[in-house]
Amino acid sequence: MSLAPTETERLARARADLGLGLPVAVAGLGLVLAAEAVTAARLDALRAEGTAALAVTVRRAQTLKARVYDTDVARIALPRDVDVGWVQAVADPADDLAHPMKGPLTAQREGDATLARVAVALTKVARLLPAALILPRADAVALAERDGLTVVDAAAALRTDLPSVTKVISARVPLAVSQAGRVHVFRLGDGTEEHYAVEIGEPDRTAPVLARLHSACFTGDLLGSLKCDCGPQLRAALSQMGAERAGVLLYLNQEGRGIGLANKMRAYSLQDQGFDTVEANHRLGFEDDERDFRIGAEILRKMGFDAVRLMTNNPAKIARMEGCGIAVTERVPLRVGETDQNRAYLATKAAKSGHLL
Repeated sequence: MSLAPTETERLARARADLGLGLPVAVAGLGLVLAAEAVTAARLDALRAEGTAALAVTVRRAQTLKARVYDTDVARIALPRDVDVGWVQAVADPADDLAHPMKGPLTAQREGDATLARVAVALTKVARLLPAALILPRADAVALAERDGLTVVDAAAALRTDLPSVTKVISARVPLAVSQAGRVHVFRLGDGTEEHYAVEIGEPDRTAPVLARLHSACFTGDLLGSLKCDCGPQLRAALSQMGAERAGVLLYLNQEGRGIGLANKMRAYSLQDQGFDTVEANHRLGFEDDERDFRIGAEILRKMGFDAVRLMTNNPAKIARMEGCGIAVTERVPLRVGETDQNRAYLATKAAKSGHLL
């Protein structure tokens, strides 16, 4: 067996490199450099190698009023006279209202958009703004060897199959709602975030289990934020499981509906400018919901469950579970935590995301 990294391990390296501001080479296609992490020196070095462009998502392009020729991404030509500030202003909507005129922006129409798609996919999984400088170069591998860059395969970067899910350990954790608590830790084979399952009591594996798929919310779960209902939902779900003496709460590390804490705070900042939660995500370049609930379904299977009484207000979550082979025999409403500060947020979730509130 070789000691060399696998393609999955190279992708994990690539995500880390992008966050550090390092370029990543995509074999046969070119270089990718995260827009939010680029420095003046690296921008100059990239330009010295050829003509770069800025890859953004369709959502961000729509906000910028840039033409979209590639269906799912847009490649914006990089003017020769712009600096790092321009790149980051186009990528980040923080100052859109103060400085709305970023153009004229010229979207590229000719050529292959695969490099742009890889750039967006990598930055999303790295929890960065989904925008990246791209430099098409057929000799990308040679450039990577010269400068010690990580090389990835485009097909591997764009693959959407679920990584392997492995249980690492479980241990008894007495909880306020039940002394019969147990925490299971699961790890994904692609090196992304770990996820947890909190098991209450000894649920019958042959019957539907009371279950909650809860996405991590640092502000709500830990700080008691009034901007969302996450903290009250977490505590109410555990409380009901404790009262029934059986249940499983999956704590999925998919902060901000899958965009990461930094981007979630960016969305909060945009909400302070008057945008609702969905509009803020779109302006950042994300979809309404970037979470992958296949992870939750696979953890349930690993724990021996194939049917749940799902605690949720979100019909889409039910559909995703059933699409993954987990039977949802009952939807258990979880209507708690409404405040003056989150009333508009909850109304948006009901109106635009179909939540049953």
